[in-house]
Amino acid sequence: MPQPRLLLIDDEPALAEFLANAATASGFDPIVTARDDEFQQAFIANRPEMVALDLGMPGMDGVELTRFLADQEYRGPVLIVSGFDRRVLESAFRLGEVLGLNMVGPVEKPVRFEQLEDLLNKLKATLVQ
Repeated sequence: MPQPRLLLIDDEPALAEFLANAATASGFDPIVTARDDEFQQAFIANRPEMVALDLGMPGMDGVELTRFLADQEYRGPVLIVSGFDRRVLESAFRLGEVLGLNMVGPVEKPVRFEQLEDLLNKLKATLVQ
């Protein structure tokens, strides 16, 4: 069975790699992007089974990507990972829900590998194969 794709965006290479490693350990095929245009192109080219968004990025924030996913009528889990304050995370989460997205998390930075791996394993089990 092919591995579900997890498209992630994070402008910090170390964290993106950390997320990708946790995704691989959980049985996902990670696609790593660092810019919004890259993320959108990758999304359209190979619609992923799940996405992970970092909210705080130069040029575009996770909120705009949330709108992009809603416009694409995306139904997979959308995991928010961010170093932002809890209120910001919660408002982004609520916005996603209002837009009809399947929001999960949020996971606050610094992220523990085991915590992320557990969450990804649980989410992978919910994906429609």
